Amino acid sequence: MQVLQVQTEVRPDPAEVGRARRWARSRLAGSGIEADEPLAETLVLLISELVTNAVVHTGCPAVLRILLPRLPESEPGTVRVEVSDASARPPRPRQAEGDDTNGRGLALVDGLADRWGWQQDGAGKRIWCEVDRCAPDPKPTADAGDTAGVRHLGPARVVPFPA
Repeated sequence: MQVLQVQTEVRPDPAEVGRARRWARSRLAGSGIEADEPLAETLVLLISELVTNAVVHTGCPAVLRILLPRLPESEPGTVRVEVSDASARPPRPRQAEGDDTNGRGLALVDGLADRWGWQQDGAGKRIWCEVDRCAPDPKPTADAGDTAGVRHLGPARVVPFPA
């Protein structure tokens, strides 16, 4: 299977998060994942969380990388997002309390990605997540009954948040 890999450098500046989202949307659209698809929205949110973590918690430049399977749209595949930075400090999931405005990023990644993790990368680390792209459901037939036009999106993943 061929994989298209695209990457961009991210400066340690909070404004870079918005730039990374815009860059990712354009690269996803260029690979056939349109902005209004749930997959694109999920990937952009994951990218936003991982880039935010790199910018806010490390103070180091980072590299955002997206690996896209080069498959026909009718084939399933896995999209991988990686953020590498020069900090050797491992990611630390936190427990947000009540009205806290931060501390939920890795919980979101855990809830939205099919898999995620991190590994040492030279003197720094690489945090990655993967989202499986499912094959689209076949077009409904006339005898499909009550399920005509209903698209199965797979099991829901619930991420608990403190009340």
